[in-house]
Amino acid sequence: MINRRHIRVKVMQSVYAMLQSHNDDIIREEKFLKHSVLKMFDLYVLNIQLLVEVQKLAAKKMALSKKKILATAADLKPNTKFIDNKLINTIAESVSLEGYIELNNLRNWEENDEYVKIIFDELQQSDLYKKYLATEEDSSKIDKAFVLDFFREIIAPNEKLAEYYEDKMISWVDDIPFVNTWVVKTLSKQKATGLFVLGSLYKDKDDEDFVSQLFRKTVLKQAEYEQYVEDKTPNWESDRIAEIDMILIKMSITEFMNFPSIPTRVTINEYIEISKDYSTAKSSYFINGVLDKISKEFIANEKIVKIGRGLI
Repeated sequence: MINRRHIRVKVMQSVYAMLQSHNDDIIREEKFLKHSVLKMFDLYVLNIQLLVEVQKLAAKKMALSKKKILATAADLKPNTKFIDNKLINTIAESVSLEGYIELNNLRNWEENDEYVKIIFDELQQSDLYKKYLATEEDSSKIDKAFVLDFFREIIAPNEKLAEYYEDKMISWVDDIPFVNTWVVKTLSKQKATGLFVLGSLYKDKDDEDFVSQLFRKTVLKQAEYEQYVEDKTPNWESDRIAEIDMILIKMSITEFMNFPSIPTRVTINEYIEISKDYSTAKSSYFINGVLDKISKEFIANEKIVKIGRGLI
């Protein structure tokens, strides 16, 4: 499921896009933001479905080899360990997965089966695959460990697959690492005897509402929040402050004033970490300094009111 850190990143990107386009249609931009978050679930499902499609391709190739005129002993009696993999078979039988694919018409691997072949070829050539086929132990534990390694070592880092995803939807560029981690967590939690059920996009309604509220309140109060920043940075002209830094500070102020259940220090730390990935080398120090001044003033003036002990 999407976490608050990634929600903040998605909101930051939407605020930035809105400012760059000089578009003031909040409703339209909010719809795109929500669509971008929803499409993450497609990426999550496609990655999981890819495991099944590679297995199907292996089974198809195995069946064709048996029909060869000059079939070898290996062709006639192949190693079926991969196509018998218990975890992948459980995923293939998932009503949850099949239902989502049908409902959302996710035909990517039918229409772009060359990527399935790319992944299968890389798998076949890997020591991971050869070692797995040579393993005599037949257990759900071994099968699960192999699938996790298959995803981590071959699917997740594949550059051609990443390029394909990025071409399908630009917002997936930043979503891929997060979704890959999400897939690994889902596979890791799967029990040997249980049905495979897709994870949830949001942990709860609060997280879902957090997307819209953080975006709307940041955009609507931009001018006011920018004045707060200017008051705390008298030696800086606003146009000298990196645009991403300014957006992250404004989002932090939004959280200070509108989300009483989020501790102030958590907010500051979250945006410092995001700045390390998306802004300049010195941004984290600048953002920390500005937010520290603003938060102290807001606490003193009771503009920050948090619910619960230890939340300030």
